[in-house]
Amino acid sequence: MEIIKAAGIIIKDRKLLLYKGKDKDTFVAPGGKLKGTETPEKALARELKEELDIEISGGNLETFGTFSAEAATNPGETLVMTVFVVKAWRGQIKANEVGSEIFWVTSKVPPEIKVGSIFAHEVLPRLKASGLID
Repeated sequence: MEIIKAAGIIIKDRKLLLYKGKDKDTFVAPGGKLKGTETPEKALARELKEELDIEISGGNLETFGTFSAEAATNPGETLVMTVFVVKAWRGQIKANEVGSEIFWVTSKVPPEIKVGSIFAHEVLPRLKASGLID
């Protein structure tokens, strides 16, 4: 079985924004599961509003890639994640839900910050190699 998600790369001052939901122990890029007939772009726009209180439009998304890995929370299932670079947004970024957190990282993530495998093994190294983050 596949779990289909969309995630957004938000970069500011050469650092990547990571998000950790309430009662979670892993930081990931903001985003989440597609609902119903949502496209990845629509799901990401909804999730960014819910998680960070920011708004985006489709023209401000650039496809970065689609990645897959074993789902950490559902062993035996595959997580398929379409990742977009968010080029612009409206609003002030903040963790919207009580108990959730945001953290800005370079490619050298502090050891106390646990990062989801797709971002740790695929996205962060590519962002560094592309010169987008320090």
